[in-house]
Amino acid sequence: MIPSPTISALDHLVLTVNDLAETVSFYQTLGMKVERFSPKGQGERLALRFGDQKINLHQKRAEFFPNAQNAGVGTADMCFLSDTPLVDWVRHLTLENINVNEGPVPRTGATGPIVSIYLRDPDGNLIEISNVA
Repeated sequence: MIPSPTISALDHLVLTVNDLAETVSFYQTLGMKVERFSPKGQGERLALRFGDQKINLHQKRAEFFPNAQNAGVGTADMCFLSDTPLVDWVRHLTLENINVNEGPVPRTGATGPIVSIYLRDPDGNLIEISNVA
Protein backbone atom coordinates (compact mmCIF):
# COMPACT_ATOMS: atom_id res chain seq x y z
CA MET A 1 0.00 0.00 0.00
CA ILE A 2 1.32 3.44 -0.93
CA PRO A 3 1.39 5.85 2.05
CA SER A 4 -0.74 8.96 1.78
CA PRO A 5 1.12 12.25 1.34
CA THR A 6 1.18 14.61 4.32
CA ILE A 7 1.51 18.35 4.92
CA SER A 8 4.22 19.30 7.42
CA ALA A 9 3.92 23.09 7.88
CA LEU A 10 2.50 26.36 6.59
CA ASP A 11 5.14 28.24 4.58
CA HIS A 12 3.21 31.41 3.72
CA LEU A 13 -0.22 32.80 3.08
CA VAL A 14 -1.35 35.70 0.91
CA LEU A 15 -3.30 38.78 1.93
CA THR A 16 -4.97 40.94 -0.69
CA VAL A 17 -4.86 44.52 0.61
CA ASN A 18 -6.15 47.98 -0.28
CA ASP A 19 -2.96 49.87 0.58
CA LEU A 20 0.43 48.14 0.70
CA ALA A 21 2.15 50.92 2.69
CA GLU A 22 -0.60 51.04 5.33
CA THR A 23 -0.59 47.26 5.67
CA VAL A 24 3.20 47.11 5.98
CA SER A 25 3.17 49.81 8.66
CA PHE A 26 0.50 48.00 10.69
CA TYR A 27 2.26 44.62 10.64
CA GLN A 28 5.62 46.23 11.44
CA THR A 29 3.90 47.48 14.61
CA LEU A 30 3.31 43.81 15.39
CA GLY A 31 7.03 43.16 14.98
CA MET A 32 7.03 41.68 11.48
CA LYS A 33 9.88 42.43 9.09
CA VAL A 34 9.42 43.57 5.49
CA GLU A 35 10.89 41.32 2.84
CA ARG A 36 11.18 42.33 -0.81
CA PHE A 37 11.59 39.61 -3.40
CA SER A 38 11.44 39.35 -7.18
CA PRO A 39 10.31 36.06 -8.70
CA LYS A 40 11.53 35.77 -12.29
CA GLY A 41 9.45 37.94 -14.60
CA GLN A 42 6.95 38.99 -11.94
CA GLY A 43 8.35 42.28 -10.63
CA GLU A 44 9.08 43.20 -7.04
CA ARG A 45 6.79 41.81 -4.37
CA LEU A 46 6.39 42.46 -0.65
CA ALA A 47 6.08 40.02 2.20
CA LEU A 48 5.94 40.24 5.98
CA ARG A 49 8.23 37.79 7.76
CA PHE A 50 7.87 36.46 11.30
CA GLY A 51 9.66 33.38 12.59
CA ASP A 52 9.88 30.82 9.78
CA GLN A 53 6.70 32.03 8.10
CA LYS A 54 5.67 34.93 5.92
CA ILE A 55 2.63 36.72 4.60
CA ASN A 56 2.86 37.68 0.93
CA LEU A 57 1.01 40.87 0.06
CA HIS A 58 -1.04 41.40 -3.09
CA GLN A 59 -2.36 44.83 -4.00
CA LYS A 60 -6.12 44.71 -4.69
CA ARG A 61 -6.81 44.64 -8.45
CA ALA A 62 -3.10 43.98 -9.13
CA GLU A 63 -2.76 40.46 -7.75
CA PHE A 64 0.11 38.26 -8.86
CA PHE A 65 -0.64 35.05 -10.72
CA PRO A 66 -1.60 32.48 -9.62
CA ASN A 67 -3.96 33.87 -7.03
CA ALA A 68 -7.05 32.92 -5.08
CA GLN A 69 -10.18 32.54 -7.20
CA ASN A 70 -12.07 35.02 -5.04
CA ALA A 71 -9.25 37.14 -3.63
CA GLY A 72 -10.76 39.75 -1.36
CA VAL A 73 -9.79 42.40 1.12
CA GLY A 74 -10.63 41.83 4.79
CA THR A 75 -11.54 38.15 4.55
CA ALA A 76 -8.75 36.65 6.68
CA ASP A 77 -8.86 35.47 10.29
CA MET A 78 -5.35 34.74 11.61
CA CYS A 79 -3.96 33.70 14.97
CA PHE A 80 -0.36 34.57 15.84
CA LEU A 81 1.44 33.03 18.82
CA SER A 82 3.63 35.27 20.95
CA ASP A 83 5.88 34.77 23.95
CA THR A 84 5.24 38.40 24.97
CA PRO A 85 2.61 38.58 27.74
CA LEU A 86 -0.74 39.83 26.47
CA VAL A 87 -0.78 42.65 29.03
CA ASP A 88 2.35 43.99 27.29
CA TRP A 89 0.66 43.61 23.91
CA VAL A 90 -2.38 45.56 25.08
CA ARG A 91 -0.13 48.33 26.40
CA HIS A 92 1.87 48.42 23.13
CA LEU A 93 -1.22 48.42 20.92
CA THR A 94 -2.84 51.17 22.99
CA LEU A 95 0.27 53.35 22.60
CA GLU A 96 0.10 52.71 18.83
CA ASN A 97 -3.61 53.69 18.75
CA ILE A 98 -4.68 50.18 17.75
CA ASN A 99 -7.93 49.05 19.37
CA VAL A 100 -8.12 45.69 21.09
CA ASN A 101 -11.65 44.48 20.32
CA GLU A 102 -11.77 41.58 22.75
CA GLY A 103 -9.69 39.78 25.32
CA PRO A 104 -7.75 38.43 26.89
CA VAL A 105 -10.01 35.39 26.58
CA PRO A 106 -9.34 31.63 26.74
CA ARG A 107 -9.42 29.77 23.42
CA THR A 108 -8.31 26.47 21.95
CA GLY A 109 -5.33 26.66 19.59
CA ALA A 110 -3.82 24.09 17.25
CA THR A 111 -1.74 22.51 20.02
CA GLY A 112 -3.92 23.16 23.06
CA PRO A 113 -5.20 25.97 25.29
CA ILE A 114 -4.29 29.57 24.49
CA VAL A 115 -5.28 32.99 25.79
CA SER A 116 -6.03 35.56 23.09
CA ILE A 117 -6.67 39.19 22.28
CA TYR A 118 -8.39 40.31 19.08
CA LEU A 119 -7.88 43.32 16.84
CA ARG A 120 -8.33 44.25 13.19
CA ASP A 121 -5.79 45.25 10.59
CA PRO A 122 -6.40 48.24 8.27
CA ASP A 123 -8.37 46.04 5.84
CA GLY A 124 -10.61 44.56 8.54
CA ASN A 125 -8.89 41.18 8.79
CA LEU A 126 -9.34 39.62 12.22
CA ILE A 127 -6.02 39.34 14.05
CA GLU A 128 -5.71 37.13 17.11
CA ILE A 129 -2.56 37.39 19.22
CA SER A 130 -2.19 34.53 21.67
CA ASN A 131 -0.10 33.15 24.48
CA VAL A 132 0.05 29.42 25.09
CA ALA A 133 -1.86 28.84 28.33
